[in-house]
Amino acid sequence: MIVITSNKASEERIAEIVRHIEKHGVQAHISKGEDKTVIGIIGKADPKLAEQLRQMSGVEQVVKISKSYKLASRDFHPSDTVINIKGVEIGGQELTIMGGPCAVESPQQIDEIARLVKASGAQVLRGGAFKPRTGPYSFQGIGVEGLEMMAEAGKKHGLLTITEVMTPEYVEVCAQYADILQVGTRNMQNFDLLRKLGTIQTPVLLKRGFSATYDEFLNAAEYILAGGNPNVMLCERGIRTFETYTRNTLDLTAIPVLQSLSHLPVISDPSHGTGRRELVEPMSKASVAAGANGLIVEMHTDPDNSMTGDGVQSLFPDQFAKLMLDLEKLAPLVGKTFNTAKNYVFA
Repeated sequence: MIVITSNKASEERIAEIVRHIEKHGVQAHISKGEDKTVIGIIGKADPKLAEQLRQMSGVEQVVKISKSYKLASRDFHPSDTVINIKGVEIGGQELTIMGGPCAVESPQQIDEIARLVKASGAQVLRGGAFKPRTGPYSFQGIGVEGLEMMAEAGKKHGLLTITEVMTPEYVEVCAQYADILQVGTRNMQNFDLLRKLGTIQTPVLLKRGFSATYDEFLNAAEYILAGGNPNVMLCERGIRTFETYTRNTLDLTAIPVLQSLSHLPVISDPSHGTGRRELVEPMSKASVAAGANGLIVEMHTDPDNSMTGDGVQSLFPDQFAKLMLDLEKLAPLVGKTFNTAKNYVFA
């Protein structure tokens, strides 16, 4: 249930409405827009509460929300969520690009890639230290040592960093080194992990499960939000269909749909979404045209010999640099701004 107040309602009047709501043993979540203030009610409310609220001064409307995800819903939070990390804004009108290898392999490798990512204009360095692999004998990442390498490279070259976290036990150590924590497709419904991520404030990039519906995806985000962490990004990374030519089918429809259902930033992953290097550039542009708030793109200096074997979907540095130039031209045509990393200096 949400309470919509008049734009003429004073702060004192809104506070009185909140007190009345909380007196009934439920929580109130306030979202202020330009014209209206929306107060979301979290918890099982007495049916009589809705009628009481309708009678209160300043209340324009009381609406019952049937969605199982409340905090992730745009009904609860009409305006876009913008996550500010050291001056880089993710969400709203700014286009954010995350680039780097699938996995951190060595100090030299991640340092050189960080230099290239910075030079191209992307704002975030990506790299996995822990890798969830389908096969038990595949390269699983180099662990905490990899986190240290990436953190050092990011700091040296003035980039934010994002890395994948796989278990609740590693949430705090990953948050110690990275600016953004990624939840992979296989962990989208790892509810213990999601609950743990809700207890910190480090921003989370939640990837859609490869067979998940929009409803399931947003309910997964709700776990993190309900735990108290408001800094969640949704990532469309392709779904499993009958098609075998591409690794996955990048669901571009998800971008506007998720933005209509939710206020959270939406990031597109054309690398995993296609699994083919030659498709990454066109699907990156298509994602931005569809309204994505950002991209996460794999780039490697020697993709054909990457330790993960995912080199076939990784761009070469010159391809990545060209893509950044094209996106800089495309962004304003679709109502986005593109402040490249060259304009940022992180402490």
